Amino acid sequence: METEITATYCICDDLLKAAGHREDPQCRVSDAEVCTIAIVAAKEFSGNFEKARRFLKEHKYIPEMISRSRLNRRIHRLSSVLLEISEMLSQVWNSENNSGIYLIDSFPVSVCQNIRISHCRIYTDEAFCGYNASKRIYFYGLKVHLITTVDGRPVEVLLTPGHVSDTKTLELFNFGLPEGSTLYGDKAYTNYEIEDLLAECDKIELQPIRKKNHKRQFDGCIEFLQKMYRKSIETANSMITRMLPRSIHAVTAAGFEIKVFLFVLAHSFSFATQG
Repeated sequence: METEITATYCICDDLLKAAGHREDPQCRVSDAEVCTIAIVAAKEFSGNFEKARRFLKEHKYIPEMISRSRLNRRIHRLSSVLLEISEMLSQVWNSENNSGIYLIDSFPVSVCQNIRISHCRIYTDEAFCGYNASKRIYFYGLKVHLITTVDGRPVEVLLTPGHVSDTKTLELFNFGLPEGSTLYGDKAYTNYEIEDLLAECDKIELQPIRKKNHKRQFDGCIEFLQKMYRKSIETANSMITRMLPRSIHAVTAAGFEIKVFLFVLAHSFSFATQG
């Protein structure tokens, strides 16, 4: 754990310097240290900023620690910086992905139990009511949409209300993948128009699993690859959801979304800090 914390700080500091990030020189705790606290909280303390703050202070990783309230304000203020760090890591994972194969999938994150929907103050719109087809249950919250490499490294992430379908989300992705890439997905990602646009404009082959009544069926070899690679992104999703607590504590929608995004970023950092 000590090595991972140190490596997380070094990576954050190096990426911020590479991006030309500037901060107030009078800050007792640097932006790289704040990002480290947020990532360690997601990875080791189920997203609890206070537990991570106390741990890093008591073990003298960050002796000049700021207060709980100031830490929360700093993390919110650095939300765009955390996103920039994620994008820079994505560029690294793209450059190292020699296979040119990517996977797309989604998983739900509930903001509360269904019985408490009427009391929820973070979200109050029916658009956040979604359906988890794999578990055949309804939920209230967000959907996390991921594009990963074959070994589960996130290269693009989107958060949408739970009601937004996977097919509709295809229109929101940037698809910043290298030319000649192949993107495998499940049956929910069948969209012939998007497939044609990606193939024509970006030279990216979107090949979702087809239902039996769908057109443009793939041959048996591609179907085998689709099912084989599906296991990789399902493993990545399960590794992220394993970090989630039973209930994510947040007061605002922005705070809830930052925490959900941090779990994905922490998963990405787990690859960056290996070895």
